[in-house]
Amino acid sequence: MSRDEHDYIVVGGGAAGCVAAARLVNPGGHRVLLLEGGYSHRHPLLDMPPGIFRMINGSKFMHYHTTPPQEHLGGRAHDIPQGNVLGGGTSVNAQVYMRGRPSDYEAWNEVLRGSNDGADWSWPAVLHHMRRMEDNNRLHNDLHAVDGPLQVSDPGHVDQMSRWFVQAVQALGEPFNPDFNGASQRGVGFYQFMNRHGKRSSAAYAFIAPLETNPRLTLRLEARAERVLIENGRATGVVWRDKSGQEHRSYARAEVILAAGALITPKLLMLSGIGPASHLREFGLPVLHDAPGVGRNLVDHPEVPIISVANGKYGYFNQGKGWRMVLNGLQFKLFGTGRILSAGVEAGAFVNPTDPTAEPTIQAFCVPIVYLDRDLLKVMRDTHGMTITTVVVKPKSRGWVRLRSADPADRPIVSPNLLKDPADLRAMIDGQRFFLRAFQTEPLASRIQGIKFPDPARLDDDSLAAHCRRMVKTNYHPAGTARMGADGDPLAVLDARMRVRGIEGLRVADMSACPDINAGNTTAPALMLGSRCADFAMGLE
Repeated sequence: MSRDEHDYIVVGGGAAGCVAAARLVNPGGHRVLLLEGGYSHRHPLLDMPPGIFRMINGSKFMHYHTTPPQEHLGGRAHDIPQGNVLGGGTSVNAQVYMRGRPSDYEAWNEVLRGSNDGADWSWPAVLHHMRRMEDNNRLHNDLHAVDGPLQVSDPGHVDQMSRWFVQAVQALGEPFNPDFNGASQRGVGFYQFMNRHGKRSSAAYAFIAPLETNPRLTLRLEARAERVLIENGRATGVVWRDKSGQEHRSYARAEVILAAGALITPKLLMLSGIGPASHLREFGLPVLHDAPGVGRNLVDHPEVPIISVANGKYGYFNQGKGWRMVLNGLQFKLFGTGRILSAGVEAGAFVNPTDPTAEPTIQAFCVPIVYLDRDLLKVMRDTHGMTITTVVVKPKSRGWVRLRSADPADRPIVSPNLLKDPADLRAMIDGQRFFLRAFQTEPLASRIQGIKFPDPARLDDDSLAAHCRRMVKTNYHPAGTARMGADGDPLAVLDARMRVRGIEGLRVADMSACPDINAGNTTAPALMLGSRCADFAMGLE
């Protein structure tokens, strides 16, 4: 049998992996194998903006990591959904396009100044990659571009409840912000989204679909990577299994790039013999490089909802059922308009409740539905209403990812420790109080029958803290588990060019690489990381 050999192997077809593979093929001209453990992205529910609400509570396109009991949350465990599909999160998420703020990347750059490889992580350096990818439907300036493959658009439909939210928050003194990716993050406004004319612009559509007939790209779906092959201190290939369970070995002439996400990339590193030596020995794994930072530093944005009931038939309640679903579908098919153009989240805000002039500490998402999980459905009925989720954008809490066993089929153990740091809990309480005021402010106040969660009769600090601990969950943004760092930092898994320290020919391209999480949604940073990693690998930076 001939040796399956490529120039590069990219493991993981999420946001970062799709971009990295695409750039290596074109303009790079390299032969690339892209291994994705999940399914094809081509499915009607995935394409339509509101499809996320059909996917989030159970679908083959998602897989779920359940945390161990979190002691600081009273022993509560919670799920962390991740995409199981080409495009990763970009194929199943709410499509919000958010880059973070310049200070996020200037802080990275400061951390990485002690690295000897000279890579620049300042805001202008990362902005170049973000602009290069963008095709914005409204903005074209020093911050935005119009000729990239990623379609970024204003919401195709805005519900009246979203407008009332935006107006109410302005009445509280926050400015209207026409571009959260603009000069300032602060304020309230409408998000932009990765879609156009009602069709999702995922990383799969934007970067991989144009290369489907390019012989330099080999795409394998339902292909689960098990470990990186390492010979004499150099990554030479990947062991993976197809959907029938057959083992394959593929080889890379140049490099292997891991882009399996912040929960799976550290698992693959450890299964390959790269990680904390004592932890690897627990499972009889060889220690090829003792890297104590692998699996450490897990950071995620914690979110907590405020749930209200409306006094009229406002919002999206039951719009995806029965005759309403049929009418909405007909409106979209005949006229290209209507509710199907909305991902369900149109408006939001960035605020600092304790110091409005400082950088925002809280991001909010306005969802014109009563957003109930399985537990809440046991204590209240679904009805017309609104949910505002508050998110701590620069959390201090850190968790970890560890192996469950040496079996590559086992998911890792993931403990994010959301709100464990008292500063995060304090920020979340302040954010809840601020947006509770929005429900009491016109034009929103006269449309709200009442707040259901948190209990409006118990808004002291202790009661709000209990509410936050009971309701906190992931904002679907895990990061930092194989982070870049300066020379001499014992927990820095990567150097500033995203190379795994101690192993040649191996890089990490996904959100694992972040020294710290950005303020806001993480898809755009993940796309940027994939682009930069490919350029580093090709010597273009």
